[in-house]
Amino acid sequence: MELKVTRWKRYGHDRLYANLPDGTAVGWADVETGDITVLVAEYRDDVIAVLTDHLRNNPESVPPKQTPRAPAAEAPPLLPPLTAADEMSANRPGESLLDKSGPGLIKRVVLQLLRRPAEWDSWRKGLAGEQRVGAELCRLERHGWRVLHSIPLADKVDVDHLLIGPGGVFSINTKHHRKRAVWVGDDSVKVDHGKPAPYARRSRAEAKRVARVLERFCGFSVPVEPVLVFVGVTDLKVAATQLSVRVYREREVAALAPLSGVLTAERVEQVYGVARHRQAWMGA
Repeated sequence: MELKVTRWKRYGHDRLYANLPDGTAVGWADVETGDITVLVAEYRDDVIAVLTDHLRNNPESVPPKQTPRAPAAEAPPLLPPLTAADEMSANRPGESLLDKSGPGLIKRVVLQLLRRPAEWDSWRKGLAGEQRVGAELCRLERHGWRVLHSIPLADKVDVDHLLIGPGGVFSINTKHHRKRAVWVGDDSVKVDHGKPAPYARRSRAEAKRVARVLERFCGFSVPVEPVLVFVGVTDLKVAATQLSVRVYREREVAALAPLSGVLTAERVEQVYGVARHRQAWMGA
């Protein structure tokens, strides 16, 4: 693992921090004393190697000590035994939308005649989009991936799909824009040149929420990548240069299948075991 070292001087401290490519600190060294502190045990050897090298090449620091301190690892909290009520592996794509009751037939006809949009139309489109993407994701199971749908979070929102496999964890947000043109920039999305929509920002925030839950109950680092999948669009243009969200059409999610090297088969099952438990997500 290639770690980036940055120097930090504040409040009388002088430290060298070892960071993952995404900026997460996994260890630090005191420049004055040479003490090395490992923050994430999984990267212990890499942290010690890179910080020892930097301390030796820093004329202001003392030689590093050979016995770095590592924080005592706390056991992750235990979830209660999984019951049928808490089991979410049977959730269907769009599960949260299936329970919504739309307007009656007469009201739907009146709204169509008056050409007035109804909230039910939005739900129906969202449901159709999630079902199409869900069907594509299920094809990845033959490649060792696990798929969950409609994971409830707080604030009456949910994760459309969660993909867990050898290539990591992907928090997937589905957007159904039938026969529309979509433009994706670094921090905004426009549909038919309309007003910018915060799809990318919300997807990143959702992925962070997912990572916090999984890491809390797994007890190890769980990388979660945000994914936006556009359904039924006539054109999809990604003009972003620094976008941290994967963007696909519904048929392109198969590109995730060959990804590997992030989670072992054992950890895939550990993460899946937490993710499928409804109580893990309570208050998330």
